[in-house]
Amino acid sequence: MVELTAMSKDAKNYIVQGATGDWEIVVGLEVHAQVTSQAKLFSGASTQFGSEPNSNVSLVDAAFPGMLPVINGECVRQAVRTGLALDAQINKFSRFDRKNYFYADLPQGYQISQFAHPIVGEGEMLVELEDGATKSIGIERLHLEQDAGKSIHDQHPRYTLVDLNRSGVALMEIVSKPDMRSPEEAGAYVRKLRTMLRYIGSCDGNMEQGSMRADVNVSVRRPGEPFGTRCEIKNVNSVRFVMQAIEYEARRQVDILEAGGSIDQETRLFDPNKGETRSMRSKEEAHDYRYFPDPDLLPLEFDDAYIEEARASLPELPDAKKARFVKDWGLPDYNAATLVGEKESADWFETLLDALRKGVDSPVEKLAPKASNWMLSDLYGQLNKAGKSLSDCPITPTQGAELLTLIFDGTISGSASKEVLEEMLQSGRNPAEIVEEKGLKQVSDTGALEAMVDKILAANPAQVEQFKAGKTKVVGFFVGQVMKESRGQANPAVVNEILMRKLTE
Repeated sequence: MVELTAMSKDAKNYIVQGATGDWEIVVGLEVHAQVTSQAKLFSGASTQFGSEPNSNVSLVDAAFPGMLPVINGECVRQAVRTGLALDAQINKFSRFDRKNYFYADLPQGYQISQFAHPIVGEGEMLVELEDGATKSIGIERLHLEQDAGKSIHDQHPRYTLVDLNRSGVALMEIVSKPDMRSPEEAGAYVRKLRTMLRYIGSCDGNMEQGSMRADVNVSVRRPGEPFGTRCEIKNVNSVRFVMQAIEYEARRQVDILEAGGSIDQETRLFDPNKGETRSMRSKEEAHDYRYFPDPDLLPLEFDDAYIEEARASLPELPDAKKARFVKDWGLPDYNAATLVGEKESADWFETLLDALRKGVDSPVEKLAPKASNWMLSDLYGQLNKAGKSLSDCPITPTQGAELLTLIFDGTISGSASKEVLEEMLQSGRNPAEIVEEKGLKQVSDTGALEAMVDKILAANPAQVEQFKAGKTKVVGFFVGQVMKESRGQANPAVVNEILMRKLTE
C-alpha cells in the first residue's frame, strides 16, 4: 500500500507517493443538511427525530395518488439565510425538478430536487487549518430537496423494512467546488460548515442522528494534470470518518493506477469498522436521472426586500465574532477560535464576561484573556474529567463570574478556586457559600502575615544568609514555608511583598 504524506508545510497539498511518482488528492463535498423546521418540505408531517417508524407520514410523503406538494415557506427562508451566511449568490428565480430513480424507500419513484435553477449559487468559505494557515474553498451551489425514507435490513430474516418518517424531510444540499487537497482541509471545511449552520439555526448539525451527512467525491491526479475519475462515498456521518474515507480512497485509487488499471466512476460506502470503502453501485450521470421541471410546483421568485429581511435575521457569524474577541477584548487567537467553534461556548463566554465586568473594576482587555483561559482550562478540564460537555454544565455563566471575582479580588487563591469549582460542578451551589463553608478565604491581612514571615525567617537563619549572599531563589523556599504555616490560605502576592521588604532591610 502506498503512503500518504504531506508534500510540504507551505503547499497544503497531500501527496500519495507511488512507485511511478507522486499523486495529488482532489476532494469535493456534497453536504446534506436537514433544514430546521417543524414540518416537511412539501407536507405538514412532523420532522421529530426518534418517532416510531412510519408515524410521521402524510399521504403526500407516501405518494398516494392525487396528493399534491405544497412548499414549506420556512424551509425556503432557511435556505436563503444559509446562502447569505456563506456569502453566496441568492438566485431570485429558482425551480424544482423531478429527479427520477427507483428505490423501495422512495415511494414516488422520483425525488423533488433542484437541478438547473438552484436557490443559491456560488459562494466561498474560509477555513483555518491546524497550523493557523487559511484556505478558501468555493461553494458551487445550494439547493433544496426532499429526503428519501430509510430501508432497514436487520429487523427481519427475509424482508427489508421501510420507514418513511424521513421521506419528504427538507434537505439543503451544499455542493463545494473540488478545491480541497487533503483530509485535513476537508475536515476543516465540514467543521466550519457545521458551525455556521448551527450559528444561524438552519440545521442542528447532529451528524450522529443523520441530520447532517456528506457525500465525499475523491479522485487523484499527477500534480498539475487534469482531474482524474472520481468516486463518490455516500452518507458519511462524522468529520473523522470523512477524513478517514478520503485517505483510504486516495490510497486505493493510486494502487489501481500504479498497477496499470483504471478507476471506475462509482458510488461507494465507507465502513468505519474496517476503515475501508467498498463498491455500492455504478455512478449515475445527470442524464440518467431524466430531470424535468416538477409540474405541480411553481418556480420560486424573490424580491430584494425578502432577501434583505433574511439577511437582517442573521446573528453575528463565527469569523466576525472571533475578530471581535481578538480586537476588542484582547483574546489570544487560539482562545477566540476555540470559543467561537460552537455557538453555545461563545454565548456562555460572553455572558460570563458581561457578569464579570459588573463585579470587577478592571479593563476588559485584562479580564477577557484571563476569563477565557479559566473557561478553556479549568472549566473544560473538569467537565472533560467528569465526562460532561458545556451543555451538561450545572453552573451558570453568572456563577462562573462570581468564582472569578473571588479569584481576582484575592478572596481565594488559584489552587483553592479549583476545589471550589469542583464542588460547584457537583452541587451547583454558589462559590461564596462553598468558600465560607470550607474556610478557603485567602489571608491578606498584613499584620497576620508579617507575624508568620517573622517566625519563618527567625527559624531559618541559614537561608536568610543565602539570600543576602545573592541566592535570591531562596525566596521560593520562604513562600512555601509561609503557605504551609497558613495552611495554604496566605495571599502569595502579599507574602512576596513582605518577604522582599524584610529580607532587604
